[in-house]
Amino acid sequence: MINKKKIDLLDAKNKEALIGGGEVRIKKQHAKGKLTARERIDLLIDKGTFQELGRFVTHRSQDFGLDKNIPLGDGVVTGYGKINGKPVYIFSQDFTIFGGSLAEAHAEKIVKIMDMAMKNGAPVIGLNDSGGARIQEGVVSLGGYADIFYRNTLASGVIPQISAIMGPCAGGAVYSPAITDFNIMVKNSSYMFVTGPNVVKTVTHEDVTSEELGGAETHSAKSGVAHFTAENDLDALNKIKKLLSYIPQNCEDPVPDIDYDTSDDANPKLNEIVPENPNQPYDIKEVINNVIDKESFFEVHENYAGNIVVGFARLAGKSIGIIANQPMFLAGVLDIDSSKKGARFVRFCDAFNIPLLVFEDVPGFLPGTDQEWRAIITNGAKLLYAFSEATVPRITVITRKAYGGAYDVMNSKHIGADLNFAWPTAEIAVMGAKGAAEIIFKKEIATAENPEEKLKEKEKEYNEMFANPYIAAARGYIDEVIKPEDTRIRLISGFKMLENKVDKLPKKKHGNIPL
Repeated sequence: MINKKKIDLLDAKNKEALIGGGEVRIKKQHAKGKLTARERIDLLIDKGTFQELGRFVTHRSQDFGLDKNIPLGDGVVTGYGKINGKPVYIFSQDFTIFGGSLAEAHAEKIVKIMDMAMKNGAPVIGLNDSGGARIQEGVVSLGGYADIFYRNTLASGVIPQISAIMGPCAGGAVYSPAITDFNIMVKNSSYMFVTGPNVVKTVTHEDVTSEELGGAETHSAKSGVAHFTAENDLDALNKIKKLLSYIPQNCEDPVPDIDYDTSDDANPKLNEIVPENPNQPYDIKEVINNVIDKESFFEVHENYAGNIVVGFARLAGKSIGIIANQPMFLAGVLDIDSSKKGARFVRFCDAFNIPLLVFEDVPGFLPGTDQEWRAIITNGAKLLYAFSEATVPRITVITRKAYGGAYDVMNSKHIGADLNFAWPTAEIAVMGAKGAAEIIFKKEIATAENPEEKLKEKEKEYNEMFANPYIAAARGYIDEVIKPEDTRIRLISGFKMLENKVDKLPKKKHGNIPL
């Protein structure tokens, strides 16, 4: 029998660990609009399911006064529980203890959780709030980071990895979230950068704030490091819950499937979205939302590379990944940023068996010295490679333009798409009618009495011949030309047919994607 003194000691230790860095510092954290490490877990994990591990772990360093301050837990809360009724593993850094800095024991707790997540095939979630490596422990801290990076890499494509940046994340700390599948940043209270504003000012003489250098808005719109932004801690936690509802537990699990209403499968609204004028823009999200299950679209990277739209949705209750050109932004052209954005999303969906739906309206790749000098060739090839390598069910719907090499890249039949549909408004050609006419009929136009009128005549002739989907359909590149209103019905049928698809890549260690 355990005596009462030992029970009292356990209660005292538990209370000490729960208080963390002290009530005063916790109050300061609240004053900044931030939740504590444990509050975040309580709000994220299903009530009553969280089981903490390593509560009594302490650091082992004796230098620089650390021997006089030995808090329980060493600045990170780790454990497992359930979200939406499904198992997850989680770590939440505690900024009230040594600024959430990472050191040997701290890192060991995170590594332990990641190893358990891998062995048990469940997502791992990191709530990051840390000042970086604990300087007092020197190279041991750096080694701890490397141990985590290594696990991130091994877990990639095996289990979903989600990072929420809920405070500072600087220096080496940024590379773990960078390897994970999704990053969520909280506005005005989180930032990420390799080197801070003071170092930047010393080296480059740029005067920049932490928010400007690496805040949520910066990384969601400019760098693309952040996939989602949140108004506050609670919003970030709710976004994690929503994200997990669309993705499987691991690379061998089926996609989530919920009940759906079949009463609205045909949708005449789709007949009216694409304008008669081929140069007039329209919002591809209107197409998406009129095809998928109601209010099920969850956009990823919403503020980055607006010329392509990516995100999760449900079709007949099942999760799918959507990639779509956006005519409202840069006419929907592919450029460096949109190619990288699309490629990363395609590879995530393929890794976790999520079927892919592509809506195509692309006039080509963005021209110009800026794009060429920054390697649009290599970056455009990333999207091409990602689609070509994907073995999940893949369906494309061409709503309007499908020009040049971009036609090939956007999940064409030639790179392994399973089904390719086109609306009657589709234009599949090497280039637009005007440019084509100027090249093909150059001499005829130049020698004509009225070159301008001749160009218009030849432009019309080219349009009649190529600005339609029927030549591609005649060759089998398009499986069927469909009425827009029937799109949802055809997609549900197509994905149902492809449910048991088996496709294997040639035997190899791994491919060499053009990075």
